Amino acid sequence: MTRQPHDQLAKEYLEELLAPLGEVKTSKDVKSEIQEIDVWFVPTTTAINSELGLLGKMAVTSCLFEPYRNAPNEVEIRSCLLKLYSVQGELLRQAKREKRSIAEEELPFLWILTPTCSERILEGFGAKTKEGWGKGVYFLSKYQKAAIVVINQLPVIEDTLWLRAMGKGKTQTEAVSKVVELSRENDKWNKLVEIFASWQKNLELNSDVNDEEVRELIMSLSPAYLKQREEWKQEGIEEGRQEGRQEGRQEGRQEGRQEGQQYGQRLMVESLLAVRFGNLDEELSTIVTPMMELPLTEKTQLLLNLSNLSREELLARFKVD
Repeated sequence: MTRQPHDQLAKEYLEELLAPLGEVKTSKDVKSEIQEIDVWFVPTTTAINSELGLLGKMAVTSCLFEPYRNAPNEVEIRSCLLKLYSVQGELLRQAKREKRSIAEEELPFLWILTPTCSERILEGFGAKTKEGWGKGVYFLSKYQKAAIVVINQLPVIEDTLWLRAMGKGKTQTEAVSKVVELSRENDKWNKLVEIFASWQKNLELNSDVNDEEVRELIMSLSPAYLKQREEWKQEGIEEGRQEGRQEGRQEGRQEGRQEGQQYGQRLMVESLLAVRFGNLDEELSTIVTPMMELPLTEKTQLLLNLSNLSREELLARFKVD
């Protein structure tokens, strides 16, 4: 899978989180043959945003974020460094034209976000941990102004949540589930859930669901999509009630909406099964109805854990021979 789908998701996600803290530019072009910068952030304050934890700590200075869906190789990391130095050069030239100076601390820092990273890569770039930053954050030498954040090595604590949501596989799924949980307690995170849900649906409609990485990303984003489905369902029920009262046909409208909701939920279950196992064959089709008949809480939990179940385990649960 190309970087594009993950790039766009990461850009929207980071922009939503960082916009309250400063100016966010995505897909920023630089004056060279280098590709565009994923995210360029310039803070409006040097105070650490405690709600964003480690991400908030990273965002206290001007910086570039380069998120990867798959671990970058040495060539891709050097490409990121080249982008950083091109931006720094551009800023220095601008300052010279304006007859002013730029302190070293004002030049942007580079954060390379990767789901995993080999010891070979870390050693090759001289990347090392630094006191006060914890496990998973590796800094290159001081004047390179760059660090590699290995997401699957970050401790599973609230402080790292917003970065773990850009990870991969189980790491991302658990983080997205936590974001969904937080959004139920505080609606300020609802926009993030909408971004995740929108991308899950977009991938289903516009990507090759037979691609293993696409299927994995769809499953990781499913907790957000399921939450959005619940909200859409409640909105539909409420809308149906209002329309029924207004037009005196509440019962008929409600029945129609319930049928539509049930049909939509069935399509969702079929889609998740197809994504998880590659296709929806005759054998898997036989368990859709019993899955639909499960209590809402049990059904939701089953769908959230679908990525951890094998085909045999799922069929055995519903006693399909």
